[in-house]
Amino acid sequence: MAFENGRTGPNPQRFGMISLVMVALAGLVAGLLTAFFFPTRSMSSQVEFMGTKKVSVAASPSSISPQLFVELARRVKPGVVNISTKKVVKGGGRVFRQFSPPSRERDLFRDFFGEEFFNRFFGETPQREFVQRSLGSGFIIDKDGYIITNNHVIEGASEIRVRLSTEKEFDAEIIGRDPKTDLALIKIKSWNNLPVVKLGDSDKVEIGEWVMAIGNPFGLSHTVTVGIVSAKGRVIGSGPYDDFIQTDASINPGNSGGPLFNINGEVVGINTAIVATGQGIGFAIPINVAREIIPQLKKKGKVTRGGIGVYVQKMTPELAKSFGLEKGEGALVADVIAGGAAETAGVRRGDVIIRFDGKEIHEMNELPRIVAATPVGKDVEMEVLRDGKPLKLKLKVGELKEEGPAPTEEKAEVEMGMSVQEITPELARQLRLKETGGGIVSKVESGSPADEAGVQRGDIIQEVNGQAIRRLSDYQAAIGKVKKDEVIRLLVKRGERNIFLAFRSNR
Repeated sequence: MAFENGRTGPNPQRFGMISLVMVALAGLVAGLLTAFFFPTRSMSSQVEFMGTKKVSVAASPSSISPQLFVELARRVKPGVVNISTKKVVKGGGRVFRQFSPPSRERDLFRDFFGEEFFNRFFGETPQREFVQRSLGSGFIIDKDGYIITNNHVIEGASEIRVRLSTEKEFDAEIIGRDPKTDLALIKIKSWNNLPVVKLGDSDKVEIGEWVMAIGNPFGLSHTVTVGIVSAKGRVIGSGPYDDFIQTDASINPGNSGGPLFNINGEVVGINTAIVATGQGIGFAIPINVAREIIPQLKKKGKVTRGGIGVYVQKMTPELAKSFGLEKGEGALVADVIAGGAAETAGVRRGDVIIRFDGKEIHEMNELPRIVAATPVGKDVEMEVLRDGKPLKLKLKVGELKEEGPAPTEEKAEVEMGMSVQEITPELARQLRLKETGGGIVSKVESGSPADEAGVQRGDIIQEVNGQAIRRLSDYQAAIGKVKKDEVIRLLVKRGERNIFLAFRSNR
C-alpha cells in the first residue's frame, strides 16, 4: 500500500498522541457515568439512636442525615398529644357609655320615652352564653397519664379532651396550674401502658443545635417541624420568670404546650409563644423550669415560691453612671416592701443586688427566677453595691405572696363602675403627667358607685384601702381582695392635690 509523501506505514509519534487523547476521553466519560449512577458519599459515623438501630449521620458538622429526623419523629410522636378544650363565655352585659346623660336628665328621659326605650340606649344588654373552643398540644411524662401543657391552653376550660396519636380520646382533669410560668399539669386515665417521652436537660442546650417541634398547629394533628436553637435566655415580657429558648423550628397556633425535642429524642422545651409578625421566631419554656415545679403541681396543685420583698428594675448604663458604677449589671432595688425579708436584712432603695445565695446576678431578670427557686425559710447571703461599695447582708427567704386573681378590665368595670389603665411613659407625655406608673381612671359609668363617690376621668389612683398603687397590677390585686359590700377607699391625685374618695363595692 502506498502512502502520500512516500511513507509506507503510520507515523509512530502521531499514533501515540491520538491514543493518549482517546484514553483521556474514555477516562472522563467513565468518571461522569460513575458519578451519575454511583454518587460519592461522605465519610460517616454511626450514632446509636435511643437504643434502636444505628442511623448514619454525616461526619460534616454542617449536615445531619435526614434519616435521623425520620427515626426521631417515628419514636417520639406517640408520646405527643393533641388537646381540645371548651369554655363557656358570657357576652353582653352592662354597656358603658361616656356620654350617658346625668342622673336627673336620665330620669326625665326614662319617664318621657319609657323604660324599654331607655334601656335600649342607656341601660343593660342581656347577657348570652356561647361556647369557645381552642386547640393545643401536650406530652405524656409518665405511664400514670400525667401530661404537661401550657396554662393558657386549659385555663378556664369546662371540658378538656386529649387525643393520642392512635386517635383514641380521653377526658382530662386539671391537676395543677402555674400562670406565672404558663405551665399546667393535666391527667388522663387509661388501662393501657401509655407512651412516654424522655425529659432532657435544657441547661445543656447549645445555640445552633438541631431541634424538632411536634404539635397540633391549626388543628393539623402531630405536625413535625425541624430547625435549630436560635438563642437562649430570651425575655419577651410574658411573665416575671421569662427565660425562653428561641427556635426557628416552625411554631404556630395550636403548637402551644407541645414538646421541643433535641436530636437524642429528649424534651428540652415546651413550645409556648410566637412572634405574630415574624417568621422562624418561636419560643419554648426550658424543660428544667417544668422539672422544678411538677412535684409541687402534683402535690398541691400550685407552686410556692421564695420571696424577699423588693421591687427591682433593670440597671441601664445611664443609671449605672448616675450611681457611680462602671458596669450596668445587677438588679437595682426600686422599692422595699415593709415587713419583708429584705427590709429586715437592711436592704435600701438604690442598692444594686449583684449576688444572691452564691449566684451572680448579671441581669435584673435573673434575680426573680433565682429567688423564686430558693426554698422558703432558707438562710442566704446576699451581696449588694451601696454607694459603689460592696456590702454583704444575710436574710431568711420568705414566701412570695401570690396576688389574688386580678379581675379583667371588663369585670372590674362592671363591679366598680370605672375603668383604669396603666400610665405608660407615652401616655404620661401625652397628658403631661409627672407620674410614669400606677393607674389612671379612663372611664366612669354614670350612676355607678364610683360615679356617686365623685371619681372622675383623669384621676390618678395612688392608694386603694391604704395599699400603694405603683403599677396597674397593684390596683388589680387590691381590687381583687375587695369583698361584696366592702367599703373601698381611694386616694387619688386630681390636678395638684390629693383627695380621699370612698364607696361600697357592688360585686
